[in-house]
Amino acid sequence: MGKTDPKPSPGEGNHPGFPQTRLRRLRSHPVLRDLVRETHLRPADLILPLFVRPGRGVRREISSMPGNFQLSPDTLVEEVRQAADLGVAAFLLFGIPAHKDATGSSALADNGIVQEGLRRMREALGDKVYLITDECFCEYTDHGHCGVLREKAGKLDLDNDATLPLLGQQCVSHVQAGADMVAPSGMLDGMVGAIRTALDQAGCQETPILSYAAKYASAFYGPFRDAAESPPQFGDRTTYQMDPANSDEALREVALDLSEGADLVMVKPALAYLDIIRRVKDRFDVPVAAYNVSGEFAMVKAAAERGWIDERRVTLEILTSIKRAGASMILSYSARDVARWLS
Repeated sequence: MGKTDPKPSPGEGNHPGFPQTRLRRLRSHPVLRDLVRETHLRPADLILPLFVRPGRGVRREISSMPGNFQLSPDTLVEEVRQAADLGVAAFLLFGIPAHKDATGSSALADNGIVQEGLRRMREALGDKVYLITDECFCEYTDHGHCGVLREKAGKLDLDNDATLPLLGQQCVSHVQAGADMVAPSGMLDGMVGAIRTALDQAGCQETPILSYAAKYASAFYGPFRDAAESPPQFGDRTTYQMDPANSDEALREVALDLSEGADLVMVKPALAYLDIIRRVKDRFDVPVAAYNVSGEFAMVKAAAERGWIDERRVTLEILTSIKRAGASMILSYSARDVARWLS
């Protein structure tokens, strides 16, 4: 009886029952997985939001946002220095003033809290950091809305056009105090055009505008309102922030802001609006920022504290998904931790 060829072992040869294309080969080694990775998350992609309030030596933890603090100008400098040493170079500043009134007048003061924080950081850190200021009035008004109010049909409502020149003044004041970029967040019609005109007339033609172009009336902002001490005292902000059900409207908002002079645009929130980030990125050839907001941050923190999820892995997966959706940069309260993990 003659010898027969041995039966091929599973996977050998060109057997029709086995795949010719094996994508698992590209996942077989950590170095190879890094080489073929399509989306990269770096500390340089991150912007850290910070909250500054009057005082000295203040570092008050925000209970709903563990690891984030309300800071006085002196402790703000040290916080920024430490984050910069980790590789986070860009910061978004929110102010909590000592005094609030109906028009948010402290937002325009040369000695306002944001202006003071900017000067302190610029003096201490120079050009090592990039400083962005949020431009709105909700933190500065005693009613918690984003500008001047007027009575309409027996109810108080935001007066869009009366607020625009005040926004321009606020931006000029911040740039003169040391801001590198301004970021209007009120979702007011015409806000970018009014700010661009005010900046240009003040000799600040080189200052870029990052517009909160597609900002939704989201339930994910709750912890932020604790941090910035800015909840509306009546009503809500649905008349000027977008309906979460709308997508096409976001493209119209972005187009309008770009036509008025915005240099970058933002989608906020990020995680629940990945489709909006992708649509904006595909339609417009401009850098897109995405804000990984306080509620998104707080949910991960709360679940991690209970041992339900791995905070590091989940946070990195979320931020990578935002980057993969098309964001050029991500504003995140996890920026310091993420920079530490990535290094």
